[in-house]
Amino acid sequence: MGDCGTRKGALARTVTTALIASVLATLFVGVSWGASYSPDSDPYSMANTTLGTGAQAWWNAGYTGKGVDVAVIDSGVAPVAGLDAPGKVVNGPDLSLDSQSASLRYLDAYGHGTFIAGLIAGKDSSLLGGASGYRGMAPDARIVSLKVGAADGAVDVSQVIAAIDWVVQHAHDPGLNIRVINLSYGTNSVQDPSVDPLAYAAEQAWKHGIVVVAAGGNYGFQTQRNAPALADPAYDASLLAVGSIDTMGTLATSDDQVPSFSPWPKRGATRSVDLDAPGVHLQGLRVPNSFIDVNHPEGYLDSRYFRGSGTSQSAAIVSGAAALILQKYPNATPDQVKDLLTGSATYLNGQKSQAQGGGELNLAAALSAPLPADSPAAADDKGTGSLELARGVDHLTAPDGTVLSGEQDIFGKPFDSSAMAALEASASSWSGGTWNGSSWSGSSWLGLNWLASTWSASSWSASSWSANSWSANSWSANSWSANSWSASSWSGSTWSGSSWSGAGWQGATWG
Repeated sequence: MGDCGTRKGALARTVTTALIASVLATLFVGVSWGASYSPDSDPYSMANTTLGTGAQAWWNAGYTGKGVDVAVIDSGVAPVAGLDAPGKVVNGPDLSLDSQSASLRYLDAYGHGTFIAGLIAGKDSSLLGGASGYRGMAPDARIVSLKVGAADGAVDVSQVIAAIDWVVQHAHDPGLNIRVINLSYGTNSVQDPSVDPLAYAAEQAWKHGIVVVAAGGNYGFQTQRNAPALADPAYDASLLAVGSIDTMGTLATSDDQVPSFSPWPKRGATRSVDLDAPGVHLQGLRVPNSFIDVNHPEGYLDSRYFRGSGTSQSAAIVSGAAALILQKYPNATPDQVKDLLTGSATYLNGQKSQAQGGGELNLAAALSAPLPADSPAAADDKGTGSLELARGVDHLTAPDGTVLSGEQDIFGKPFDSSAMAALEASASSWSGGTWNGSSWSGSSWLGLNWLASTWSASSWSASSWSANSWSANSWSANSWSANSWSASSWSGSTWSGSSWSGAGWQGATWG
């Protein structure tokens, strides 16, 4: 970030810490503010985040991410202000359990994907809400949404692999230029990344010219000797693994800290994050009446905005940074983008080296740095491991207690990792709308007509959409496949929301 003096508008704050019981024990920090929310006076606003990271320096130089598509594999995107301009969001296939409900298809009923998309490429059509309107890191980049997470966030690793494979095959379809995948997702797999099917799929995307930005996970200090410090697939060394930084509400980097949830391994570990980026108290776009909105009122800022922390958010910041670089250097390889970002990062004195990797994102320094020579990492990964082990502890379950487990995808089809790996290496795992022997048609999507899926002004209304629209009762019971699973039968009852790598949805206490 560089030495920029004291961050303007820094406010006195009361910090309260609380240990939240979840699959991962994560320290959430709440902040006490003034009488009402104003981005102009919020040191964690996106205006201050883009200023502090150096993104605005790139904008001033003419680089805003224009012409670069970022694939967001997440819970969908809702057309809220900042993401509702024509052509701003293009839908790939809806591979989620929601796909059978017309009221939920493509839309983000969970609230996570919209938040992430806004950090990457949000852009108000007019100057709304203070601080010159809401702007993501690459405000003129386009989002290609691959929905895999259902209304409660539930997702199986097979859906994420299928989404990555789709992006690889369709990245350069007519009208598309997908150069970045944002994966604010991860499992706690302990399988070696050289054989893990999820890591292998992400690595193949990298080898096919797509920068894969993966959230490091919110594991904090890793004390378990044999467990990887990072989430799967971030633990694959070929990818760009991202941890979090708390800017402490100033523009100076001298007081920046690695928050307790950001992953860092024991000294001597073979893999830590590649770099850190802001990921604490960030101002994001809110999806009214979404799952997160209803269940985490502590994140509420106002009618438009929500606040959240986690390596999910940090990954999105870096994905936007990658889009800026790829506009300037359209022929840059993923390894060159990674080396430019890590080589220009600011190393933070006083913070554990294994917690910050190359240091903190510093786009201002990257703007004047030369593009490094291409130096692809040698990898002989096979991807022949276990789909079940790739899930870690996260599983979908049916009301009768049946758990989706073993070497099978969400349709119950056998998953042959060796055969799938061979197809992924040749970018041919999808055939029309078929993947792993099943038609993942969603809303009759067929591989060739995806571009026709655009926002309709009548398809979503924040004022009329309610929590009832994403309740299990509105899902169609047998419309996907009567012989395998139905949209109402699998749920996230034992699935961990931490797989989306969000440390918490904590906002200000205003009043």
